[in-house]
Amino acid sequence: MGLVAAVYGSFCYAVFLGSFLYSIGFIGDLVVPKTIDSARGVDLPEALAVNLVLLGLFAVQHSVMARQSFKAVWTRIVPRAVERSTYVLISSLLLGLICWKWQAIPTVAWNVTSPVFKALLLALFAFGWLTVLFSTFMINHFDLFGLRQVYLRLHGLDYTPLRFTERALYKFVRHPIYLGFVIAFWATPHMSVGHLVFAIATTGYIFVGIFLEERDLMKYHAAEYGAYRAKVPMLLPTGVKRERSGAIDDVGDSPVRSQ
Repeated sequence: MGLVAAVYGSFCYAVFLGSFLYSIGFIGDLVVPKTIDSARGVDLPEALAVNLVLLGLFAVQHSVMARQSFKAVWTRIVPRAVERSTYVLISSLLLGLICWKWQAIPTVAWNVTSPVFKALLLALFAFGWLTVLFSTFMINHFDLFGLRQVYLRLHGLDYTPLRFTERALYKFVRHPIYLGFVIAFWATPHMSVGHLVFAIATTGYIFVGIFLEERDLMKYHAAEYGAYRAKVPMLLPTGVKRERSGAIDDVGDSPVRSQ
């Protein structure tokens, strides 16, 4: 079973990696064959309805599968060692579905023509995605995407929550992964209405996701996470914070996540 779990976990990670890389090109309207601004195929009302359903499916899955009440039932069906990998796989497939079925709304919201400002916005777009990637390694990239769990299962070892050292971006904001996404979604020299709908909807979901995640964290780690939340801002950095250590569990991108 350990080998099967390891192969499955590796497959799930490969699907995630492919969907993640494709989504960069999709949102940035770069390189990939189908992007957020590809040729319009349907009328505006239908495009809005399709896009909001796609985003809604992703948001519901992301939120529901991260809740402890769902995990308590889900892990009776799915082995705990591959629970995170399965979450990653379903999230990645839904992200792929968004990229595949997204209906472009090419009407221009804004268009930056200045070469300097265009370059700055593209640099900010890249910075957002790098922030996302860098932040995953600050809370253990391999645990976050299920690889550590299946590795431990392969070697017959019990899963143990990681110890987290508050470092790098987590000294400045509690949710640098979400911050990176917000930057990447909004930093574009050419903002179509379709892209604007995507940016507004996903940013709104990010704040909902933060609320749900922090509610769970306060429920399960009130003293520890409460102290962290009191001194570190949510998304906008305000200054350098002192280092602190704490347990890391399995919910979102925070340094303390509920198991």
